[in-house]
Amino acid sequence: MRSIGEMARDSGLGVSALRFYDRAGVLVPAWVDPVSGYRWYEPGQLEEARLLARLRRAGMPLADVRLVLAGWSGPDTDLVRKLLGAHLRRLEQGLSEARAEFSALRALLDHRENAMTSFRSAPVRLSVAAPELAAALDAVRFAASTDPELPMLGGVLFDIEGGSLHAVATDRYRMAVARAGVAGYDGSRVQVIVPTPLADAMRALSDGEGPARLSLDGDRVTLEAGDRQAAGRCLDHDFPDYRRLLPRAGGRRTVVEVAAFRHALETGPVRSGESGAPDLSVLRVEDDGTVTLCTDADEDPNRVAVNREFLLAALAAGARDRLILEFGAPAAPIAIRRPEDEGAFSLLMPVRLEN
Repeated sequence: MRSIGEMARDSGLGVSALRFYDRAGVLVPAWVDPVSGYRWYEPGQLEEARLLARLRRAGMPLADVRLVLAGWSGPDTDLVRKLLGAHLRRLEQGLSEARAEFSALRALLDHRENAMTSFRSAPVRLSVAAPELAAALDAVRFAASTDPELPMLGGVLFDIEGGSLHAVATDRYRMAVARAGVAGYDGSRVQVIVPTPLADAMRALSDGEGPARLSLDGDRVTLEAGDRQAAGRCLDHDFPDYRRLLPRAGGRRTVVEVAAFRHALETGPVRSGESGAPDLSVLRVEDDGTVTLCTDADEDPNRVAVNREFLLAALAAGARDRLILEFGAPAAPIAIRRPEDEGAFSLLMPVRLEN
């Protein structure tokens, strides 16, 4: 007999996925301990679990998966072949339709870009308190993307307007925003994307107490502090309009003691996804405002699943003993805010639970 952990390791299905498929009646363990509830599988069920993992990776609907598994070992495989063929045709049709839509979108983008008049803005010079800039970069750096396919996200956006510099970073699954005050500039809004290595160099340069001088000249950005300088070229891309992604007011809010909450995340229940998927922490806000980590058996519809590693990184970037967690709908991002400065926050995209 194989334990559920061994089955997860050898099949490519996570423990939580195996539990879900048991409850759904798709892959039922051979024996369940009546005292502990622990699941055990016969050796022959490993092939079935591997088949199930392949079908789900291919995106086959659960209803069809049931029929494929039921007919896989039978003498007549005609139904199985027809189900596989039908699903492949659906995938090919979906891909064809997606390509057509993307072609139309590219044409719209080309038309929009050709209609725009390119121009090089006049040089911008301003000063920013070094500690404020350092704190802003510390608050957002963790969320910068490392995906080479999305170079426009591989840096920190400096969004300068109205006496403020907003530092923004996102990798699509999380976003962080922080603010630093600026002086000496009252022009129109200016945005540049500072490559991550240059942003790190600017952070190292901002370890003093005095002002730092920031200048933008064409595609070049420079930060000077004392007799030291960090300079380089900005990323030649457009950053997404992060303001459209900001959380709406009115969510459920709770204050957490960061040390205790971190300990709970590191030692509490975790949902292990399928092979290569991140570990998830599933959260629920109780009526008294406390945050509970849900087990697999908890089916509360208001629970929210997040990437545990991302949540721990956001808590560290918050750099406070207490932080505010703001929950909206289960499918809405979770916001992590500082009590004294709600303009500095992180957003974490929730992860859809399989069941």
